[in-house]
Amino acid sequence: MKRVVFAWILVSILLSYSGILCAKDMASVGRSETIIQFFTELTKSTKWYRVDEIKLKFRTYHPQGLVRVGDYFYLSSVEETVPTKKIETPQGGYDRTPGEGVGHLFKFASKGELVSKATLGEGTVYHPGGIDYDGRYIWVPVAEYRPNSQSIIYRVDPETLQAVEVFRFKDHIGGVVHNTWDETLHGISWGSRRLYTWKLNGQSGVASFEGVPLFKKQMNRSHYIDYQDCHFLADKYMLCGGLNSYNIPNVGKVALGGLELVDLDLQDAVHQIPVILYINPTKPMTQNPFYFDINENHLRFYFIPEDNESTLYVYDALN
Repeated sequence: MKRVVFAWILVSILLSYSGILCAKDMASVGRSETIIQFFTELTKSTKWYRVDEIKLKFRTYHPQGLVRVGDYFYLSSVEETVPTKKIETPQGGYDRTPGEGVGHLFKFASKGELVSKATLGEGTVYHPGGIDYDGRYIWVPVAEYRPNSQSIIYRVDPETLQAVEVFRFKDHIGGVVHNTWDETLHGISWGSRRLYTWKLNGQSGVASFEGVPLFKKQMNRSHYIDYQDCHFLADKYMLCGGLNSYNIPNVGKVALGGLELVDLDLQDAVHQIPVILYINPTKPMTQNPFYFDINENHLRFYFIPEDNESTLYVYDALN
């Protein structure tokens, strides 16, 4: 009789836990579907209204990726102490020296106060990229500050900022998103010209690169912007922000910023919009870090385009 009662209790606990997981998954899908719906309704005619400017009360260096977890924001950034230098004749496949620097992950409050920080990377691998939050961990790639180089992929506990190295990869990975639905990790190369997919195991780590390939590479067919920061949306999308610069005759250098919704199965953009918001003609609002959330019946976006002494700009996108 005791065994029957124990078994019934165990089954009840498992069913309850499964229900919690299902409810969580459904909430994630619902949020993502709403974001996708609102985003695909945005066009080049969308009106952008600045609703807040929050001065960050710490030195930010060169910001790269942004997420919000509860009441706190997390910002990845690179501090360059010795700049890279171009090499006239590429050596070892590199077109520049590695330079020196420090990779940072900052946690700050909604009014811009620094709460805590961590350093990531090692040696010449000191350049954090775009980051993603999967509901449990923040995923941060850290690479050499040059294309076609090497990277370390970390997952970070947002409470403690304790970082765990998940794997290393032979390329500059400038941003990652974690697809929690099929346990894959998606990355973008320098300039986002290459799109990568890795299969993760149950412990959110890469099992092995031996035998059957656990990753695939595909060329990015979208060219007008380079992705800088991306975020996963269930069950197979990522929303990316970025920019590209163009030299226009008789005008000079002008940057164009934009946002793209990417289908991770197709590895292709399914909705693209320009973002005509600028700090100056060469610095659009989508310069590196951005984040977004639902605000009533529209999307609210967060941007940090400036270096060192930065401001968090908050915009509502309305049609």
